[in-house]
Amino acid sequence: MPMSTDIEYMKIAMDLAKKGIGKVNPNPLVGAVIVKDNKIIGQGFHQKYGEAHAEVNAINSANESVEGATIYVSLEPCSHYGKTPPCSKAIIDNKFKKVVIGCPDPNKLVDGGGVKMLQDAGIEVEIGILQNELTEMNKVFFKYITKKRPYIILKSAVSLDGKIASKTGDSKWISCEKSRSYVHKLRNELKGIMVGVNTILKDNPNLNCRIDSKDKRNPIIIVVDSNLRTPENSNIIKNESEVIIACSKNADTNKITKLENLGVSIIKCETINNRVDLNNLAAELAKRGIDGILLEGGAELSYSAIKSGIVDEINLFIAPKIIGGRNAKSFISGEGIDKMSEAWNLKEMKSQKIGNDIMITAKF
Repeated sequence: MPMSTDIEYMKIAMDLAKKGIGKVNPNPLVGAVIVKDNKIIGQGFHQKYGEAHAEVNAINSANESVEGATIYVSLEPCSHYGKTPPCSKAIIDNKFKKVVIGCPDPNKLVDGGGVKMLQDAGIEVEIGILQNELTEMNKVFFKYITKKRPYIILKSAVSLDGKIASKTGDSKWISCEKSRSYVHKLRNELKGIMVGVNTILKDNPNLNCRIDSKDKRNPIIIVVDSNLRTPENSNIIKNESEVIIACSKNADTNKITKLENLGVSIIKCETINNRVDLNNLAAELAKRGIDGILLEGGAELSYSAIKSGIVDEINLFIAPKIIGGRNAKSFISGEGIDKMSEAWNLKEMKSQKIGNDIMITAKF
C-alpha cells in the first residue's frame, strides 16, 4: 500500500503536470517532484512540446544535490531518444535512490522500458500511485498513442426539453456565460475543433479561443464539408486560426485550389453514402499530430460521429430553460435508431453545476 506521503507528493506532481495543458500536445502531461530527507528540493513539469521533460526540469530546479533522493513522476520516464534525451538516463546519471511512478506509459517506445532501465541500474521503482486519476488526466494522450486516433469530445448546450435552438433557428444563448467560458477553456486544451459545413453556412462562427490568458491558443479548425460549400470569405478563413477542410475525393478541384491559396489545408477523404468517412478523417487528423478534438456539431454531424464510433465523450450543458416547438432541433438528429435495444449506452456519467447550468459528462 502506498504511504500517505507518497500520495501527497504524487498529487503535487499531478497539479504540476496540469500546468502544461494546451501547450504540450501531442505529448502527455507530466509533472515531477524531488524529495530528499522528507522535504521537496526540486519540482518541474513538461512545459512545451519539443522542450525539456518534467524530470529534467525538476532536476535543474533542485536547490541541493539530488543524489540519493526520491523522484515522484506522474508518468513513466521515457527510455528512448526523441526530441530530447531519455529521462530515465538523466535519473540514473544523477544517482537517484528511488523513483515513484504514477502510471505506466502506453507508448510502445516506452511501455515498461523506462522502469526496466531504472531497475537495471539498481534504482528502486514503485509504480501505480494515483494511477486512475493520472490516466484520466492523460486520456487524450493515451487514446492518441495507442489507437492512432484523436480523443473526441462532443459538446452541446441544450434546454431542459433538449432543444439547441428555437423553431426559427435562434440559439444565442442557451447556456450561461460561465458555461461558455468553460467551453473556451476546452478549446484551449484540445488541439482541434470540428464542425459541419452547415454550421459555417448558418452561423459564420470564428471558432477561436476567448479566454483571458497570454498563453491561450486557438484550436485548429476542422470543417467536414464533403462538397466544399465553405465560402471563401468565411470568418474561419479570415482569422488567424489554422483551418483544415475535409472533403470527398471527388470535390471540385478549382475550389480546392482557391481554398489552398487562402491557406486552407484540404484532406480528401473516402466517402460513405457520398459523405466524408469520419473514421478515415480521424486517422488522417491523427497523422497530423491532432490528438484531441472538440466536436461542436451541428446535429447531423454529431449523429454521424456517434454512429461512426469516433466520439469518446460527451459534454452536455443543460440550461434551465424550456423552448418547445415540434420543429425545434435537438442536439442529435440524423436517421436515428429503430429500437431502444440499438441505443448507445454511455458510462461514467457525472454531473456538475456551472453557473445556472448543469454539465453532464459521460463516455462511450
